[in-house]
Amino acid sequence: MIFVTVGHTDFDALVREMDRLAPDLDDEILMQIGRGAYEPRHARYFRYAPALEPYMEQADLIVCHAGLGVIVEALGLGKKVVCVPNPNTYYGHQASLAEIFSRDGHLIWCRQVEDLAQALEAARSFTPVPYEPPPCHIHEVIRAYLRSI
Repeated sequence: MIFVTVGHTDFDALVREMDRLAPDLDDEILMQIGRGAYEPRHARYFRYAPALEPYMEQADLIVCHAGLGVIVEALGLGKKVVCVPNPNTYYGHQASLAEIFSRDGHLIWCRQVEDLAQALEAARSFTPVPYEPPPCHIHEVIRAYLRSI
């Protein structure tokens, strides 16, 4: 199964392109479409869920916007990921995130929605580098701060 997620906003271009490709794919497609206006005709979809992990666990491939939370969650489950940055986000930060994770071999960065078919094809033979979250030291910073006040 291919699970597509766009997060809390809208990313109609991605949903529309995935829907266009769906009839020619051999996989079941399930899409989380957020508040987008476009409703898929060739795939099952829903707008929101309390958690996406149950859908991600079932997926063989996850196609997502390039939000940090969804990337880390999908990679943490050991899934293949095709990341399509939403160009309508502030500051273009999604492309930067996709570039970093792609450079490190964790996912496939699909730079433009129009290249999604090629990215899906590349995903078939892609073996991602396992993702290890960096060590977190925020608790030490908070503890030091609290001791200083």
